Amino acid sequence: MYEWIKVAHIVSIISWMAGLLYLPRLMVYHSVSAKGSDQSETFKIMERRLLKAIMTPAMILSWIFGLGLAGLLGGGIGLWFILKLALVATLTVFHVFLAKEVNKFAADNNARPQRFFRIINEIPTLLMILIVILVIIKPF
Repeated sequence: MYEWIKVAHIVSIISWMAGLLYLPRLMVYHSVSAKGSDQSETFKIMERRLLKAIMTPAMILSWIFGLGLAGLLGGGIGLWFILKLALVATLTVFHVFLAKEVNKFAADNNARPQRFFRIINEIPTLLMILIVILVIIKPF
């Protein structure tokens, strides 16, 4: 059973990370499109569908399967896991932040420049690298 839960966890993480990497990139391009234009309306649809149909379910499943794996490990949890959990919580906060930005774009209320979205696009990559290091190397 452990291996199947691990598979489900990895698949859900890949799906969530794909969205966390792609959504800010969509926002880069959306931020420079004219409000009310066909292009802006297309970005709104893409952002909403990505968030609601892929990212949020994948995030929820990542947490469920990840905590399930932790429960199966029992006493094998160390400092590396606590740090990993903190980083995954940070990814979750970032996800919520992006959801709020999607709502601003949907209401044509985005006031952030393209550069802002280019910079925040790097956040999930950095967190992912740290998480993978903690999981594979288990330095603590």
